[in-house]
Amino acid sequence: MKNPHDVCGEGMLPEDLEPREYEDDVPLLLSLVIPVCNEEDAIPVFLKKINEVFENQKAILLEMVFVNDGSQDRTLKCLLEQQKKDARIVIIDLSRNFGKEAALSAGLKFAGGRVVVPLDVDLQDPPELIPVMLEEWRKGYEVVLARRVKRQEDSWAKRVSAGCFYRIHNTFAMQKLPENVGDFRLMDKSVVDALNSLPESCRFMKGIFAWVGFRRTCIDYARPARVAGHTKFSAWRLWNFALEGITSFSTIPLRIWLYLGASIAFLDFCYGLFILMRTLIFGVDVPGYASLLVTMLFLGGLQLIGIGILGEYLGRNYLESKHRPIFLVRKIYREQKGA
Repeated sequence: MKNPHDVCGEGMLPEDLEPREYEDDVPLLLSLVIPVCNEEDAIPVFLKKINEVFENQKAILLEMVFVNDGSQDRTLKCLLEQQKKDARIVIIDLSRNFGKEAALSAGLKFAGGRVVVPLDVDLQDPPELIPVMLEEWRKGYEVVLARRVKRQEDSWAKRVSAGCFYRIHNTFAMQKLPENVGDFRLMDKSVVDALNSLPESCRFMKGIFAWVGFRRTCIDYARPARVAGHTKFSAWRLWNFALEGITSFSTIPLRIWLYLGASIAFLDFCYGLFILMRTLIFGVDVPGYASLLVTMLFLGGLQLIGIGILGEYLGRNYLESKHRPIFLVRKIYREQKGA
């Protein structure tokens, strides 16, 4: 049965595609965008896996764009050591920790490939899927999504909360998100150029990826466990991430409180008529304090929640109005050819 929230390849038919013409003797420049933060243990394992996957891919010219997002361990030193052995490595060293969304934006800006693939250094995004993605790209697709069909490495709570987020977001937002699809995807240069043209500083990349559209398809995979280190996303960060996604692509939360307020006002008007009629017929009685207190607390709580939702939107407008850059680059390291 088709998932109603599954929007991979929505509206696309195979006969609508135009297969790409490419010359076998001209290498295809492929850029991998890898945000890293305190991942010194995972980097050597990741590079070994990349070399295994692309060792015999003679038709691919590989570029690996690592974005060091304010790491506090030996991540930068490890990358510089690896760069001496592999000139394909480009290191974008940010001035501080800006978060994964900003680091991913930085990598997309400096990636020079004809096709670009963002992926995590922990190998939960299997690099061996990239040649399969390239085959779909050659068929004419401009975006090839990698969809996780098995998430045994995630806790039960994370799987349930992720499923709830996708359903809530896709119910509220006009732009639907493909369920169980992360940042791991292949994008044509035209898609990357469109992403880089967007000026917003409060970035929810999954939503932005979906918003730009283009011709897309999905391939499925079972997500493996991390090879090293631990996740940098706590429950609190995931909660804020979900709020960012919903408020960035929908105003329905504001509309809900409009309808809720109107409904409560209507019920209050009806109850007022009831009290008036009862007083005229049976006379005045002494009201109880308990019901009055409960009503006041209930309405006060609703008002505070509504003010909080307004604050979420106003706060994002405030941040956008400053026009600050998404990230700041401290230094770019490129291995000098021929050195």
